[in-house]
Amino acid sequence: MYDALIIGGGAAGISCALVLGSAHAKPFMNGKKIALIAHQKASMLQDAVFYNAYGVPAGKLGAELLQETKEQLRTHYPEIEQIEGEKVQSVLRQGAGFVVQTNKNTYESLLVVVAVNSSSSFQIEGLMEFTQPHGKSLPQKNRIQLKNDDQLVATNLYVAGTLAGHRSQLSIAAGSGAAVATDILTLWNNGTETHSHDSIR
Repeated sequence: MYDALIIGGGAAGISCALVLGSAHAKPFMNGKKIALIAHQKASMLQDAVFYNAYGVPAGKLGAELLQETKEQLRTHYPEIEQIEGEKVQSVLRQGAGFVVQTNKNTYESLLVVVAVNSSSSFQIEGLMEFTQPHGKSLPQKNRIQLKNDDQLVATNLYVAGTLAGHRSQLSIAAGSGAAVATDILTLWNNGTETHSHDSIR
């Protein structure tokens, strides 16, 4: 049983995982089990090149960034499990948590973050009831989003990135994932607002 399972290895999913990982020393994180299903075959970053993203070197390829940020997560926060080569097929509520079925395995988690892209090909059983046309994308692009209130879809079910209704910008997607992570940290801190910063002091 995971405490949190993040679905998606793009900017939003990795950013969410990095912030959760960075809080590992906080008392309320003791014993927390977190995983990320890093299937990213259809990530919008695969063909991207960046000149306008804060903190990203000019000319950085999206495909490189995908690999580098996964390695950053693995190196600095190895307690967050990375599950490779699996595609999520269903997210079904069971009791207080969820059962997540991939093409290879079944996982249980108390909390789920969905951070895959907003393509109309989205097909995850258990989440289809929350889909609607993307509110900030051109109709001809046929994008979708999950209905949410400040990225919360339902109790313990979060959405991040373009699937949350945000525009397709690297900085926005990454910020969305980080925002969800701080909401989760606050939840785990018994509702007292918290976040996670590293410092040279």
